[in-house]
Amino acid sequence: MKKALIIALIASMAMTTMAQNRVIHGKLTAYNEFPVMNVEISSKKAKATTVSDTLGNFSIVCMEKDVVMIKPKVFRPINQKVSANTDSVNVNLVFIDTKKNREAAIESGFMREVDLNYAVAHLEAENNDYCKYTDIFRLIEAELGGVTVNNGQIIVRGGKNSFSGTSPALIIVDGQPSMDIGWIRPCIVKSIRVLKGVDAAIYGSRGGDGVLVISTK
Repeated sequence: MKKALIIALIASMAMTTMAQNRVIHGKLTAYNEFPVMNVEISSKKAKATTVSDTLGNFSIVCMEKDVVMIKPKVFRPINQKVSANTDSVNVNLVFIDTKKNREAAIESGFMREVDLNYAVAHLEAENNDYCKYTDIFRLIEAELGGVTVNNGQIIVRGGKNSFSGTSPALIIVDGQPSMDIGWIRPCIVKSIRVLKGVDAAIYGSRGGDGVLVISTK
């Protein structure tokens, strides 16, 4: 009797786990047009892993309230939450444009050379998906790792006073220091990045708590 109960319990747990798991389909693109291949995708809770095919498509097992994690080397990493109603995940990856990354993207087979060269030369404005954010502060928190927003102030983790949360980063908008960025609509942002440490040294002592650099269209 005891053995039968144990078997029944194990079977019940297995059925519950199977009910929670489901397959999510998705597609990876760059510049809102070109498929991104050979990128590893994993699910945080289900511990599944897959790779995008030649059309950028993929399928992966996820649990409820899971997170689909995409971390290709030459693109910005992205974590996409999966809700109970999520059936598909379509992601436009943002290419980090450097000469080294262009070579790496082609060598790793992420994009065809002809597509990447055309996209870099003609589709700079398509290399982001910022319009999905309602304001500039949501964009910053979602897109930039190690950055938090505190009452409109940008705090960069790794700045000399960032642990106290009292010293905001220096903000540069289109080459000029700015005290207020609340007016910036996400759709007009061309690029956004954070500098700290050696990279921020060009701004002298003002860059000691990190620098947020924004370029608009």
